Amino acid sequence: MSLDRPDLTGSTAFITGTTRGIGKQIALDLAGQGCNIVSTGKTSEEDDGYSEDKDVKGTIEQTAREAEERGVDALPIQVDVRDEDAVEAAAQKAIDHFGEIDIVINNASAIQLQTVEELPPNRFDLMTDVNVRGTYLTSRAFIDHLKDVEDAWILTNAPPVSIDRKPGSAPYTWSKLGMSFVTLSLADELSGYDIGCNSFWPVTAIDTRATRYFGLGTEDDWRSPDIVSDTVLEILRRDPAEFTGNALYDEELLREAGLDDFSQYNLTEGDPAPMSAQMADPEYSRSD
Repeated sequence: MSLDRPDLTGSTAFITGTTRGIGKQIALDLAGQGCNIVSTGKTSEEDDGYSEDKDVKGTIEQTAREAEERGVDALPIQVDVRDEDAVEAAAQKAIDHFGEIDIVINNASAIQLQTVEELPPNRFDLMTDVNVRGTYLTSRAFIDHLKDVEDAWILTNAPPVSIDRKPGSAPYTWSKLGMSFVTLSLADELSGYDIGCNSFWPVTAIDTRATRYFGLGTEDDWRSPDIVSDTVLEILRRDPAEFTGNALYDEELLREAGLDDFSQYNLTEGDPAPMSAQMADPEYSRSD
């Protein structure tokens, strides 16, 4: 069964962390549905010393070009989500360019899977600032604007808050849970407006540069980023005034939408374990 996809013609999404991985896939799949894209991140071809030969591939400009190949308008903006002034300037630039931003997606994230003892303080600060502060700053920069937008969204790539400890990766897990905490709190704070505030999270590990770099399993354990972007598209089919305050797992939402075969997302044959869900909820198990 194929999923129904929303018609996003005329909408515009501001997405953090679009240079590669999940953020890029979300940007391109939204563009495929007619949504204009604000492609943001730190890696820009405008940087002094930028070289295509560098090990880290992907730029905000490349994602913008690929979005435009799908027939939409795209604006690349270099921004450090930790920097209040930079985030507010990026939000204003996006609003000035498109006139209206309908969808804000907090995807940018830093990861370091270490214990409290092992993790250097500067890496703790990085994860806290990118993940929690970045979600707070980006969401906050658009709140006044979104209040006047019909059918607006604030969506965040972060897991449900269901535990109070995670030995072995407490700093990272705490920072990701903080992203959801901010987003779901906004659902109540903005309940008088048509702004759907939800978090979304993959059940399995996703094939990204970070997953490969940190050796989080093998290809047998991973799915493609498409399952996450399909989850975002499914959220955007809903009514934001009604569908808000949810912490969503990709499998569960897509199964509710009628999908019962997830093999299209798998990198190899088989059924990947719920590694990502168990990172934030060790007791997680599939209901089926």
